[in-house]
Amino acid sequence: MKKYIELIDKIAITDRVEKLKTSMLDEDRYASIEQAVIVTEVYKNNEDVPVNIRRAMSLYASLSRIKIRIDPGELIVGNRTAGVRAGVIFPESGLSWVDNEIEGLYERPQDKFKIRSEDIQTFRREILPYWQGKTLEDKVEEHIGDVKRAIGKVAKINQTDHAQGHICPNTKRWLAVGPAGLLEEAKQKLESCDESKRDFYKSVKIVLEGAIEFIGRYEALACELAQGESDQKQRSEYLEVASVCRAIKSNPASSFRESLQSVWFLYTILQMESNASSFSPGRMDQYLYPYFKNDCEEKGLELSGALELIECLWLKFNQIVYLRSSSSAKYFAGFPIGFNVAIGGQLGLNEDASNELSYLFLKAQEHLGLPQPNLSARLYSGSPHEFIDKCATVIGKGSGMPQIFNDEAVIPALMAKGIEEKDAVNYAIVGCVELTTHGNSLGWSDAAMFNLVKALELTLNDGVCMMTGKRMGAALGTLEDFDTFEKLENAYHSQIEFFFERMIKCCEVVERLHGEILPSAFLSSVIDNCLDKGLDVTQGGAHYNLSGIQAIQLANVADSLAALKKLVYDEDRISRSELLEAVRTNFEGREPLRLTLLNHAPKFGNDVEWVDEIGNKWAKIFANRLKDFKNIRGGIYHVGLYTVSAHVPMGANVGATTDGRLSGTPLADGGMSAVYGRDISGPTALLKSVARIDSMLGSNGTLLNMKFTPDIFKDEVSKGKFISLLRQFVELKIIHVQFNVINKEELVAAQKNPEQYKSLTIRVAGYTAYFTELATDLQTEIIARTSYD
Repeated sequence: MKKYIELIDKIAITDRVEKLKTSMLDEDRYASIEQAVIVTEVYKNNEDVPVNIRRAMSLYASLSRIKIRIDPGELIVGNRTAGVRAGVIFPESGLSWVDNEIEGLYERPQDKFKIRSEDIQTFRREILPYWQGKTLEDKVEEHIGDVKRAIGKVAKINQTDHAQGHICPNTKRWLAVGPAGLLEEAKQKLESCDESKRDFYKSVKIVLEGAIEFIGRYEALACELAQGESDQKQRSEYLEVASVCRAIKSNPASSFRESLQSVWFLYTILQMESNASSFSPGRMDQYLYPYFKNDCEEKGLELSGALELIECLWLKFNQIVYLRSSSSAKYFAGFPIGFNVAIGGQLGLNEDASNELSYLFLKAQEHLGLPQPNLSARLYSGSPHEFIDKCATVIGKGSGMPQIFNDEAVIPALMAKGIEEKDAVNYAIVGCVELTTHGNSLGWSDAAMFNLVKALELTLNDGVCMMTGKRMGAALGTLEDFDTFEKLENAYHSQIEFFFERMIKCCEVVERLHGEILPSAFLSSVIDNCLDKGLDVTQGGAHYNLSGIQAIQLANVADSLAALKKLVYDEDRISRSELLEAVRTNFEGREPLRLTLLNHAPKFGNDVEWVDEIGNKWAKIFANRLKDFKNIRGGIYHVGLYTVSAHVPMGANVGATTDGRLSGTPLADGGMSAVYGRDISGPTALLKSVARIDSMLGSNGTLLNMKFTPDIFKDEVSKGKFISLLRQFVELKIIHVQFNVINKEELVAAQKNPEQYKSLTIRVAGYTAYFTELATDLQTEIIARTSYD
């Protein structure tokens, strides 16, 4: 492998890739209503047709009619719109927020889109009137709107205005049989199935016919462009594109280029069907390796040629973004579309999986430095030094990737949730940091986010919000009433319980409505067991059916309870009445008291065992409570310890806290991270604190952010220390860690002069985004995170 690594290191980025990257970044980002118009037309004309057939017909129509384009120089083609990075308005999911925001999409603080005035008119004239009262968003409001709002500051219910993503399809099988092979299987099932399953198989047949039609349209367009092209090199490239499309529309992929192109069509069509985040390609270095190896040995494919093809695919991953409401964009800021690619790890237990493609993917990230795909490296105790070293080198380039996952923690955590060993060893990552199996699971990540810090605020104040004065939670007394720390913790437990069943009932309603309104026939064709069962993936067709709920935010809870225990209950240094009044008034006139809370109580992230155990205790309580419930697909609920970018808007809803935090300021970032500026004992101490949060509790995924200055990567000696830190991370059985490598001064400069830093990327929370495209409050929070040198 060393020989291949040295050869890959020497490959330079090509002019083709540089030009395609520049043109992509220079193109304006628009909101698109084109598919919405097509879908609306199909629904209007087929109102007596079952919803799964209607959905399939609308996807077929979109695949057949949506405008397509091929740019000169492209080796991998296809997109869900003719525009690059367009935000698709998707009528079935929800339009109320679009109605409220469409004129201001370009003025909003986060995730801006231009929109043409004629599209606004068409939206109001043709699309909105038909869909009012019929969308997922409308039905959620009808069934649980009041409850969702009542609990929303503590338990935010997700997946209410868009289709479900966060899934890793069976890409390996898609490549092995192709859309034509899947279509033949669906036809055979249709001929012999029970009457109750006929509509399902009909819908699958329709969408696979649409997929073949879509690929064929690119074949035809490439031929047309070739006929009008005078430049012979470009003409031959168009003809090669046509040849590749012609092959994969009717047959399994047979070459490395065909496999890359087929993968991209799969994910493009999944996006067109559902317009959802986080359809993840998973372990591409494994299922693409046979095609790569065969072409190298039989067809003379060179590493440089393979890398150029990979980088052309990487560019395509950056051409799809996700249009969210302004509220949702605060929680998922920076277009985290979530094409998560995992590399390395194990084939079987203790059998290394890294190969030439693993290193080529790392080189592509080093060359491009773009937000997508979300590159994830799997490490374990036997990971080769060369692989860890190359991951460290690419991390040091500053794009925030690859993020690191730990097989020693992930595999046991998944198996503890009933995942078979072979599937757990072959785990993939979806979206940011969510853990899943390959091709056979609907994990329903991000079902809800539970704000543990807000629940603690309500515990201290008799269930009344300190920011609004309104009652939100259970009336259990105030801090003054709890004369022991044990009584306080018991009240906190009861306050969490007050929200728990309401949250689960809301999640059940949302899942049921997805199955009724947004069945997904194309997705079902590439998830194991759906075709065998004759059951849509949204209705329990997958082999594994889990739901993930995020517990937010352990560090703030640990710090707040630690301050209460030490300074109020153990040392009697601050009275309960004084502290309650201080947090109610946001420490107005009480700055010395606030500084006492900040500086005289130990904080999570500094290897203080009793503080860290507070965080672990409440993560365990939360996880154990989830065990009492099953989702409507018959699967379990499990915990995620990650925030995406929710720590900023969730912090805005939390009053002052007993750790000295001011009202409305961000919570700790990540999910496992310390509160920024409080992990003052160095990176090793932080890792030891995080390791005390039992990794078995984070089977839906955890997130640890760390920030280093570029000096740590300035020479081999310094980089060696970083590699040692990664080895320690593996030994401590922490699930995840990711790194920003940048100077604070550069971020401050980018905030002041965004036009000069358009290509600057930063790790937000499980994903990378363009720093200058983030809202100012999130930029400021990222700047404030602790840096290690």
